[in-house]
Formats: sequence, structure tokens, C-alpha cells
Amino acid sequence: MNQMVRSPKQLGALIHQARVQRGMSQKDLADLIGTYQKTISSVENGNSGVKLETMFTLLAALELDLELVPRRKGGMELDEIF
Repeated sequence: MNQMVRSPKQLGALIHQARVQRGMSQKDLADLIGTYQKTISSVENGNSGVKLETMFTLLAALELDLELVPRRKGGMELDEIF
């Protein structure tokens, strides 16, 4: 699954999808990475304030990688994203 992500909401939706595909509840994932269920819910809802370390741990638990690539021309402006 290669997906372009340009907002916390998009990232949250993809994390939700990956978790559900693995048959895991938010609590299951939280227990696996040593955090709270409300943290997983916050990430999946696209809320800000999650530690970067937590995000990388969550991605690793779901066997996902983060890849940065140059933005294509014609993309959204920064003020449209945030």
C-alpha cells in the first residue's frame, strides 16, 4: 500500500485502515506499543500532539514505513494543509 499523506487526518485514516486489516482493536495496538487507547484514537482522528517517537513506534508495530519524497508541482500550499 503506497499512499500519499499530506495531513494528520489522512495519516490517521491510513493507520486506522492498517490496524483494522490486522484485526486489532485500538486497545490491542496501544498495549503492543506501551501507550493508551486514547493515544491511538487521537492519532486515528488526526489530532496533533502525538510524540514523534510514539508515531514511529506505532508505524513499526503495524509494519509500515514512512518515506519522504519531493512534493509534486501543483500540490497543496502549506496553508491549505494546516
